[in-house]
Amino acid sequence: MSKIINAPTKYIQGANEIANLAKYYKVKGNSSAYILADKFIFDNFKQKIAESFEKENIPYHMEVFGGECSQKEIDRNIEILKTKKCDVLLGIGGGKTLDAAKAIAYYENIPVLIVPTIASTDAPCSALSVVYTPEGEFEKYLFLRSNPDMVIMDTDIIVNAPVRLLVAGIGDALSTYFEAKACVDSNATSIAGGKATKAALAIAELCLNTLFEDGLKAKIAVENKVCSKAVENIIEANTYLSGIGFESGGLAAAHAIHNGLTILEEGHHMYHGEKVAFGTITQMVLENRPLEEINEVVELCKSIGLPTTLEQLGLGSVSKERLYKVAQASTVEGETIHNMPFKVTADDVYAAILVADKLGK
Repeated sequence: MSKIINAPTKYIQGANEIANLAKYYKVKGNSSAYILADKFIFDNFKQKIAESFEKENIPYHMEVFGGECSQKEIDRNIEILKTKKCDVLLGIGGGKTLDAAKAIAYYENIPVLIVPTIASTDAPCSALSVVYTPEGEFEKYLFLRSNPDMVIMDTDIIVNAPVRLLVAGIGDALSTYFEAKACVDSNATSIAGGKATKAALAIAELCLNTLFEDGLKAKIAVENKVCSKAVENIIEANTYLSGIGFESGGLAAAHAIHNGLTILEEGHHMYHGEKVAFGTITQMVLENRPLEEINEVVELCKSIGLPTTLEQLGLGSVSKERLYKVAQASTVEGETIHNMPFKVTADDVYAAILVADKLGK
């Protein structure tokens, strides 16, 4: 099978980019823009977005995202988009808003511009949407025809978001190298649809190195609402390096374990990246990596406030029987855990979760 690397057509990162959205729209559209924004963005930046489009005399419709990237929410927006006859979709907000925007554009076959307002996941750059049930449980991966037409990162907005969101993005990015390496070792097919390229693995490794070098510095800067060089680097790592690395390298155990954890209601208040960080430690246990290497990852997580134990995930009181169901959900047919270079059973995952929990303490 061919080697493939996926990336968005254009990646833009800088200050006050939200004021330029109408100009970017004009590259792809010429009639009307459909803007899907999360409630925070609608409440705080509606006027600024409106001014951008009104200045350029471009018609637009702004819709508030319903909160969950479910098929129901996707279908709801498709009906409105058809009524408004919009020819380009702009998704503005967090990971689930962006995944919904990409899915809507996919079904309607129109260009999509992705505007993350947080750097909390690697979702923005990918040709993938993660679809959940309306109740928040993982349902399916929706594989898209192409990557977004543009990804636009406004650093002014991102540094003023809660620091926990940037940290969650580090947790998501933390898995990128370990999962890509597992896929390379097993010769697995990547999400991009081919074998991993050397470039994809190099980008994944650069992502990991950047997290170790700049993660704590970036967290401190964002706590003080300033954009330092470390923050710029972490935004790029969380979004672009991790996005290309996971899609063109592949997913393995860490994300499958995250998906398993979503069946526990007690953990629904935790962010995607926070659960992926624990999934990464669990994958390292599955691989029987050197204790020194596992401890380095645990210490990075602790230094920036990522959960390293079940208790920190809100799952401290979950019975062993229910944890075993997490392990079963992580290993269902078709899950990415089967990209590991060895056979993985529910028993293996259950044992690794318990060991990871202890090592995390």
